[in-house]
Amino acid sequence: MGRVHTALVVCVLLVAATAPAAAAPTDASTAAADAPAVGGVDAEANATQDNGTTVTILSYNDIQTAIAQNGTMPRLATLVEQRRAAHDNPTVLFGAGDEVSPHSLSPISQWRTPVDVLNELDPDAEGIGNHDLDFGFDAVENFSDASEFPWLLANVVDSETGEHVPGTEPYTVVEKDGVRVGVMGLVDEKIKSKTAVDFAEQGYELQNYSEVGSEYATQLKEEENADVVVALGHFGVPVAEQFANSTENVDAVLVGDDEIEYPPQATDGVVISEAAGRAAFLGELNLTVQGGEVTDWNGRLIPTTENVTKDENVSEVIETARGEQLSQVAGQTDVQLDARFSSNYHDETNFGNLITDAFRWKSGADVAITNAGGIRSDAQYGPGNLTAGDVFSVLPFNNHLVTVELTGAQLEQVLQSQVVTAESDTGQQYDAEAQLQVSGVTYEWLGHERTDDQIRSTYVNGEPLEPEATYTVTVNSYMAGWDGSPLANVTRTNVDYTMYGEVVYNYVESQGSVSPEGEDRIRRIDYETDAGSVELDGEGDVSVSFDAPTADNATSVEADSLYALNSRNERVNATDASVEDGTVTATFADADLRTLAESGDVEVYGHYSIEGNERPYFESSVLNAEVNANVAQQTTATATATATTEAATTAATTASDETGGTSPGFGAGAALLAVLAAALLATRRH
Repeated sequence: MGRVHTALVVCVLLVAATAPAAAAPTDASTAAADAPAVGGVDAEANATQDNGTTVTILSYNDIQTAIAQNGTMPRLATLVEQRRAAHDNPTVLFGAGDEVSPHSLSPISQWRTPVDVLNELDPDAEGIGNHDLDFGFDAVENFSDASEFPWLLANVVDSETGEHVPGTEPYTVVEKDGVRVGVMGLVDEKIKSKTAVDFAEQGYELQNYSEVGSEYATQLKEEENADVVVALGHFGVPVAEQFANSTENVDAVLVGDDEIEYPPQATDGVVISEAAGRAAFLGELNLTVQGGEVTDWNGRLIPTTENVTKDENVSEVIETARGEQLSQVAGQTDVQLDARFSSNYHDETNFGNLITDAFRWKSGADVAITNAGGIRSDAQYGPGNLTAGDVFSVLPFNNHLVTVELTGAQLEQVLQSQVVTAESDTGQQYDAEAQLQVSGVTYEWLGHERTDDQIRSTYVNGEPLEPEATYTVTVNSYMAGWDGSPLANVTRTNVDYTMYGEVVYNYVESQGSVSPEGEDRIRRIDYETDAGSVELDGEGDVSVSFDAPTADNATSVEADSLYALNSRNERVNATDASVEDGTVTATFADADLRTLAESGDVEVYGHYSIEGNERPYFESSVLNAEVNANVAQQTTATATATATTEAATTAATTASDETGGTSPGFGAGAALLAVLAAALLATRRH
């Protein structure tokens, strides 16, 4: 189950005819032997019924990512073949939805590879789950046409005509050895929040699943002469229990959506079972039908363990698709791209910059933000070819792009909402974390529980952020759905259903080659210090001096770490630096600093150490000195400066779906900040 899930019920009707007694379910594999049957009677007793017909129902649900991996899916296919061969009674196979998405091939093949794999399994019917709508309603008809089995959905209809979604049927009837099996598909209200499509906008009405289910169950019982109704419910076990208690003429519910291992159990006379997800189990349910009633049952979940051999045909379909699609080259990367968890949770990365730059390239927004937890794989790539497999391993989810309008104040709230402080439980384990990657915005963040003002010095495309101004911000659809965040209940200016991995792939393809670098978009601060002075020596240099940090047991400032940045992330390194008698002095070529200042406000950064403090990730800490100077002379000018020492940060609630890694990485080090502001006017006059 992914982030969105639809509740789907597929009802199966069984009509008994004169047929030989069913054979006992034999153990066709070690996995089957390890899965004992449960139910009203044991397998041998079930096989010896003289006055009934046994019907075997095999099932699976929520295959999702397994459909494009040469692992459990080919093993599931083997189990299906073995269990079909083990029975000489009527045997049917059903899927309970969420089969065509999400998976690593989604951005390229969408539903095509899953349908090719499912056709090899040869199910008798499939229900529509929420992820089966990941590509929109229009895609349903396309993948239905390519399928050798029907897709079922009974209670979503055209709001004007009452017709069902193109490519689906409300139910179908399967006849095996004189036994008629009727199947219908249902979804519940949760589908609206678990899919990216807007039902009303698309002109579809969601009807009550219980009422529609009862209507069709009765119709199939009475008009199709069914003996048994089985529901394949893609809405989780709790809803399946409610459905069982409220609907007549249903004898069993085979569940999907919540992806739990739930061996067959009876609720109010209805058998409920769920086969986990991702092809981890094959469900098997044996129903004994006599005189139009189910008189006995037994069932089990059979695991797809490694001792189950892989079906060669299914493996070939998957491997062929992976080879053809994931090997496609998007373009070249001239640098090594960093998708490691530890890097992306703690600091700006070049891969994070590439991803968010691609978002803005696609949407045209002022700013783009993505959460660190949406950047997967925990690996590095390049230099060299960047393939589809690389991109979709890093961005495997079916997230798409959502562009919203935020005020400057709301934008800072989004940035602050993800800060993890060093003093928090997570921070003590992993260190302070920013947990975001951004484009179009530069900001400082304070990773300590000493102030509520954790985000400061924020610039949008080089200009100071205005709290009341409105900015367009593109995020992934997962972030757009964060409850209680500033992103909730804001104006959406555009929703682009292109998956975020595909956006990045297309961006790299359009560029031909990429070489993203760290640009200091996200700047960490640990401590602020009082500022001192700005001096011009009359010989082409300007010096900025300020007090070295004295709090937090600071021991030393790394003089060679000092450099200046402007609001557009342009950098000039200090030509000289010293730390003497508690004062830090950084010297710059005034021409370079003047050029830097012409493009935006300038700040100075460096690194310092704390005695006895070994941080889990960062190798050093960050201080900030804010300098405001008024210079009266053109040449040798000394200006006193004022600054307020502010504490760093307070804890923030995070909404990322991953915690940071503990592996060592770049010690983002301390940043000494000196805003030169008017002092730089002196460099212009010199």
